[in-house]
Amino acid sequence: MKHRIDIRGNLIPNDYKWFYDWFEEDSTCPRDVQKVLDQVVDGDEIEVYVSSPGGVIEVGTEIYTALRSAKNVKIYITGRACSAASIVAMASYCEMAPTALMMVHCVSTRASGNHSDMEHTAEVLRTADQALCRAYMQKAGMTEQEALDMMEHETWMTAEQAKERGLIDGVMFEEKEEPGYMVAGEDFHLPSEEQMNQVKKIMQGKADAQNASVFLMQMQTEILKLKGERK
Repeated sequence: MKHRIDIRGNLIPNDYKWFYDWFEEDSTCPRDVQKVLDQVVDGDEIEVYVSSPGGVIEVGTEIYTALRSAKNVKIYITGRACSAASIVAMASYCEMAPTALMMVHCVSTRASGNHSDMEHTAEVLRTADQALCRAYMQKAGMTEQEALDMMEHETWMTAEQAKERGLIDGVMFEEKEEPGYMVAGEDFHLPSEEQMNQVKKIMQGKADAQNASVFLMQMQTEILKLKGERK
C-alpha cells in the first residue's frame, strides 16, 4: 500500500496549524506527517511531495527525523524545497522535477539587546548552522566546510545542479537506460537483430545461396570460438 505525504507551504509548529487552516493557507506541521506515518505497516511505501519555501528549523528537523526513521520513503520535489524544506528533502531517496528549485542558506532570526546579547545570538546561529549542515553532509557525502560554504552563499540550485552536488538522487521524468540481460560470462552475447534477420531469410529460402553459406560459416566460427573459450 502507498501512503502520500504533502509537504506544502510554510513549515510551522503544531500549535499554529489551526491559524493557517482558518485562512486556508498551505502549511505543514509535524503532526500532519506523523498522522500518515502512524498508518504505515511493514512493506508499505511512502511518497512525499515537497513544495515549500521552508519555515521554522525545528519543524524541518522534526519532519526530517520522522521520515529518516521510516522505511520505503521516496521524496519528490515538485516545486521548491527551500531553507528548512531542503532539510526535509535530505531524509531519503529524492528526485526533483526538472523545473523545481532547491535553496539552502544559513539560519536566521531576530534579536534585540546589547552587544553581549547580539554576540550570543550569533554564536547560537553558528551552532544551528553546524547542526543543520549534517543533513547535507550525510546525504551528499560533502565535508562540513563544503556544506557550510554552500549555506553561507544562499545557494539556489536547479535539479541538475542539486544532482551534481549529490543532494538528490535523480531528476523526475529522466529517461532511464533499459537494463540489459544478465549473462553468466563476459564473453557470452545474444545474437544481434541483424544476425537473427539473416537466419530468418535463410530459413525462408529468401537469402542468396553464396551469401548464406558465408554467413553460416561466420556464425559457426563464432560459436566454436565461444565454446573453446569456456573450456
